[in-house]
Amino acid sequence: MTTPVKAAVCREFGKPLTIETLHLAPPAPHQIQVRIAASALCHSDIHFFDGAWGGRLPAVWGHEAAGIVEAIGDEIDDVTVGDHVVLTLIQSCGACRNCLADVSVACTGDRPAAPSPLTDDEGNPVAHGLGTACFAERAVVDRSQAVVIDPTVPMGPASLLACGVITGVGAARNAAQVAAGSTVVVIGTGGVGLNAVQGSRLAGADRIIAVDLSDDKLAKAREFGATEIVNSRTEDLAGRVRELTNGAMADYVLVTVGAQQPIEQAPTLLAANGTVVIVGMPASGVVATIDPVTLAAANQRIIGSKMGQSTISRDIPELVSQYQSGDLLLDPLITRTYQLEDINQAIAAVTDGSAVRNVIVFADSTD
Repeated sequence: MTTPVKAAVCREFGKPLTIETLHLAPPAPHQIQVRIAASALCHSDIHFFDGAWGGRLPAVWGHEAAGIVEAIGDEIDDVTVGDHVVLTLIQSCGACRNCLADVSVACTGDRPAAPSPLTDDEGNPVAHGLGTACFAERAVVDRSQAVVIDPTVPMGPASLLACGVITGVGAARNAAQVAAGSTVVVIGTGGVGLNAVQGSRLAGADRIIAVDLSDDKLAKAREFGATEIVNSRTEDLAGRVRELTNGAMADYVLVTVGAQQPIEQAPTLLAANGTVVIVGMPASGVVATIDPVTLAAANQRIIGSKMGQSTISRDIPELVSQYQSGDLLLDPLITRTYQLEDINQAIAAVTDGSAVRNVIVFADSTD
């Protein structure tokens, strides 16, 4: 027996989403069904809507959500109906080399295969975007994608933990392993960049230089822990970093925007023995070049960071604790909340740069 669910469906790349009633199949033995309370809008969703990374259509995306468990598969014994959960796109087997090394975001093991649980009125399948499809009233996901959280945590802020927060904070703490007393440059101060700033603050960085093209976003970065700001549209970035560090340059450069130019510029901001972390993901086909002689001679590194190299069962509970203590900022990340019917307005506000994170909330949800 399927359940009717209202969802935002992408039927043509680059076109507005349509709000439709789909049919959601019950969870398989390894899955859970969740009533979505809040689903944040990530730039990655917009890339998918625009066709930057391909994918099958029609599709429902949305991968940054929180909600309440409604049903569980027969194989699950560590989640109960009524639990509050954060839902992520990260599926993990718990047994492969990377899972055992506590980097389950890089899981290489097998998970049980399951068809998309979504169909339209004619019975045609609708793609289950990123295995989450949370721009809908309900979602069915693999058990490994969910983390049970304290039910007193508001759902809107909780939804941000699923992607933007773990990606930014994790880039600083897990990938770069920012050292106390160090200097960090964060390029891009959108949702992920602000979290890279506060991740660097939480790691004890002494100087955090936030870089963006928007003065408004840079002002926001100060709230999250930036000690200096640079508008690279009007200032010479390398020159300002050199000036601010008395010529020493940065120990870490975290690139949170998916664009060629800042990726290529990042190594020029590094001190000897420094590390560049590529966090933002450009569209498929974008290529950047580097100077390998300088990289080798200065003993520098360039590494990637997928979703903060996170293990969600470890990182999300820690972040919840830091939010509850006041050390981690979540509420100021939310620019505005929208109903599902207004999702295209929410997308437009993120696309034009006027929003950090917009969150879709559902009328019958608890906040």
